[in-house]
Amino acid sequence: MKKIDTSKLFDAETLLTAHHGAPGTESRRQFEDDARAYYYGVILRDRRKELKMTQQQLADKVGTQRSYISRIERGQTDIQVSSFMRILSALNIGFELKM
Repeated sequence: MKKIDTSKLFDAETLLTAHHGAPGTESRRQFEDDARAYYYGVILRDRRKELKMTQQQLADKVGTQRSYISRIERGQTDIQVSSFMRILSALNIGFELKM
């Protein structure tokens, strides 16, 4: 069995810190915000496709532009809560806030 040289391996936190700054810094916060926006966009896109709905159909249903839906799905815009809730409703995705 071949021995693996672990001296060149890094954990995720080390890589994130090297590329995006330490936790709590502005650059790290921006990276995390961008990553979260992308993640939510993927969830919404996958659900829209599961429902066999086009971006235009979704846009029409929630009263916005297709280009806005596209930017959301690519994580390229900061979505307002009201828009997010309308999109969730149009895609039959439940959402619950807990305290």
